[in-house]
Amino acid sequence: MEKSKQIVPINRSASPAWRALALLLLLFPAAGCSRDPPEERLRDTLVRMQQALEERAPARFMEYVAADFVGNDGVDRDALQQAVRAQVLANQRIGLVLGPAEVEMRQGSATVRFSALATGSGGRWLPERGGSWDVTTGWREEGGDWRLHYARWERR
Repeated sequence: MEKSKQIVPINRSASPAWRALALLLLLFPAAGCSRDPPEERLRDTLVRMQQALEERAPARFMEYVAADFVGNDGVDRDALQQAVRAQVLANQRIGLVLGPAEVEMRQGSATVRFSALATGSGGRWLPERGGSWDVTTGWREEGGDWRLHYARWERR
């Protein structure tokens, strides 16, 4: 059961500092309700996916991939998940450097283009494997979260 809120009258003879504090306290809950702009949330999702790969957490990476994902040559969500797992198993260390992201926002969807440099190693100091790609991705908002539903990558 929700507790009832009491409205406390502000004493008009109170000092200006107290009135300012009371005004801030009244406005504070409204500030907590605001959401980040869609592009900022999308960029944050990209960072979280990159971190998941580098931390070898394929399940966390896949949280951002839509059920109907489609990639190059008909790669679906299951095939992408298996590819990510295979990279985690094959590499003790995974490095991923993304170039600047070019974001095109639309109502409820977006396209993001970037370059990616991926490296993998068996735990040694220097990467043993690597590759560079140009990537185009398609995104849509689902329940306030961004989900990757399309990706196309081309080796550089």
